[in-house]
Amino acid sequence: MNWKFWQKNNNAESKKKKSKGREWADAIVFAVVAATVIRVFFIEAYTIPSGSMEKSLLIGDFLFVSKVNYGARIPMTPVAFPFAHHTMPLTGTKAYWDGVQWKYRRLPGLQNIKRNDVVVFNFPEGDTVALEAQDDNYYQMIMRSDRQTVNSNYTIVSRPVDKRENFIKRCIAIAGDTISMDAGLVTVNGKKVPLKDSGWFSYTVTFKTQDINIKMFQDMGFNTTQLNDHYMFQFDGTPAMIAELKKSEFVKSIQENLATKGEFDKSVFPHDPHRNWNIDNFGPIIIPKAGWTVKLDSTNMPLYERSIRIYEGNKVEKIGNDWLINGQKASSYTFKMNYYWMMGDNRHQSADSRIWGFVPEDHIVGKALFIWMSLDSNGSWFNKIRWNRIFKWID
Repeated sequence: MNWKFWQKNNNAESKKKKSKGREWADAIVFAVVAATVIRVFFIEAYTIPSGSMEKSLLIGDFLFVSKVNYGARIPMTPVAFPFAHHTMPLTGTKAYWDGVQWKYRRLPGLQNIKRNDVVVFNFPEGDTVALEAQDDNYYQMIMRSDRQTVNSNYTIVSRPVDKRENFIKRCIAIAGDTISMDAGLVTVNGKKVPLKDSGWFSYTVTFKTQDINIKMFQDMGFNTTQLNDHYMFQFDGTPAMIAELKKSEFVKSIQENLATKGEFDKSVFPHDPHRNWNIDNFGPIIIPKAGWTVKLDSTNMPLYERSIRIYEGNKVEKIGNDWLINGQKASSYTFKMNYYWMMGDNRHQSADSRIWGFVPEDHIVGKALFIWMSLDSNGSWFNKIRWNRIFKWID
């Protein structure tokens, strides 16, 4: 037997054997890489933080969102800390490095976005953020005050597309559609689109007496807020719930809360005083579609300037009555991307496309599939879990 050969191989095997620490390190690295690939390209978990989609989605719902349905978006900001979106959880510092930016690309998907899909996307006006007031909209803050005041009182940062806040809404209109709203009723391509049975409106309910057990109505599913008059409450609920409420012997009257037609609301897109639009009455608006050419004039530019300038990355200037795109005089513009119109099902408690306009296709994250867990913060022990919502498919 060649003892030297055996001894040489034995020593080689001993050297190759990994330490426990190295084994753990390799396992952790593999787990992080695998989880990141799944999160980026296949499926990701989200939670519902606000009531803008009630009653379809409730605060405390935990969702799985598919990246495959619309095609996974290749990371546009590739250098980032795993599992953090834009901010580190403990330090509050930036969780990414925007020194490297890749152009927008998307893998082939199983389907295109359809009307009424529930979609997760990056907040279009999240390009600029006041760090001390991240729950507010920077551009709305400026409208309420002015840019100089806001910039002097807050730390202002810019965020790349894929690091902007994640929102979830229902797609009401797709690229190429014409949308309008009259007295709270949406019309798409000339067809009226009533709110789904799971969607909420706000109503003023006047009772015949002050001696009302309001919890009885809360148990029916209503959100209630007492108004200045002891007989009057704001009720948030579905049209079907309101139809049942009208049968109550205690109810004197029910009035749907709607903005007055022709009353201008400067917070509503496109914030143009020449259009007397508000949250319940606006349009018609044509949703931009890739390849669609729009005329550049005083009528269209309030609607489409931000899309042309910010979302499609052009330099836009107005000199006299002329518009310049990237330094060249232009009378029209052809869009490069598709856009979408997103709205919350809780129509009077939702900041959506009625406030900030179109959602570009490069902001689309994925399609909400189903609820895997739902927790009620007001419940106790096992009552915290909304058992009837677990594994509920999102419609």
